[in-house]
Amino acid sequence: MMKRDVPVYLITGFLESGKTQFLDFTIHQSYFQIPDKTLLILCEEGEEEYDEESLKKMNTVIEIIEDPEDFNADTLQMLNKKHQPGRVLVEYNPLWSVDKFYQTDMPRYWDLAQHIVTVDASTFQIYMNNMKSLFMEMIRNADLVIFNRCQDEHPLANFRRSVKVVNSRAEVVFENEEGEIDDIFQDEMPYDMNADIIDIEDIDYGIWYVDMMDNLDKYVDKTVRFKGQVLKSRELNAGFFVPGRMAMTCCADDTQFIGYICKNPAAKRLRIGSWVTVTAKVKDEFMEVYNGRGPVLYATEIEAAEKPEQELVYFG
Repeated sequence: MMKRDVPVYLITGFLESGKTQFLDFTIHQSYFQIPDKTLLILCEEGEEEYDEESLKKMNTVIEIIEDPEDFNADTLQMLNKKHQPGRVLVEYNPLWSVDKFYQTDMPRYWDLAQHIVTVDASTFQIYMNNMKSLFMEMIRNADLVIFNRCQDEHPLANFRRSVKVVNSRAEVVFENEEGEIDDIFQDEMPYDMNADIIDIEDIDYGIWYVDMMDNLDKYVDKTVRFKGQVLKSRELNAGFFVPGRMAMTCCADDTQFIGYICKNPAAKRLRIGSWVTVTAKVKDEFMEVYNGRGPVLYATEIEAAEKPEQELVYFG
């Protein structure tokens, strides 16, 4: 009989971010039950503890790895041989480096199914001020980022942008004591969505970039105006360019260019690196460079512009 893949779920987050609570709740849900054994690997012990007897009833066993040096291919192979699990959950210590997790050879048939990051909204800003690079490393490849313990005074839109600028494909969920919070961008756009031309100020470029990424349908056939720097690519034809901005994702040495494809015959005459003010109508189209559908800007006007006082886009 052919051996089936063993799904591996990576759950990480700073200390007391809710990893254990999230996992314990999930393990006990009926929809999460499987006939085979679940191996739960713990790489740190917080204040919350698991009830091992309760987990046994869920056909789940715990193994603890106390030292980062012991999280290696040999240890994982030993645990695989010992338990022969049908599923693996890893509560991972981000101080051990999430990149190291990805670089560790997994046993044969183990296959990473989902990467989840839990975040305590009440302490998020403190960690961002002091351990920003670690957070960026955690979310870079995450599939799901869960902000829990959210309150009305938390700037949730900023929290979301902090994730999306690093990892645009990650799903971001906000939870309070009652459950999930929806529509965090509702009534928060700092520009007039009903104007004939939606003017995007320099300081709001990041907000617009993320919101259009997530809610393209509400921008289609609307006209936007913003300032951006000209980028060209060999992957695009002569009539296309990308007006965008450099965004800070971690520190001054960790930036990336963010922008959307723009079409105009004058594109071939634009100088790479120059600043322009673009007025364009938004369309939703398939582009190979997107590997699918996405925003395409049809420029009706392109004007030379002065470099903004603050060139970098900041999120959060």
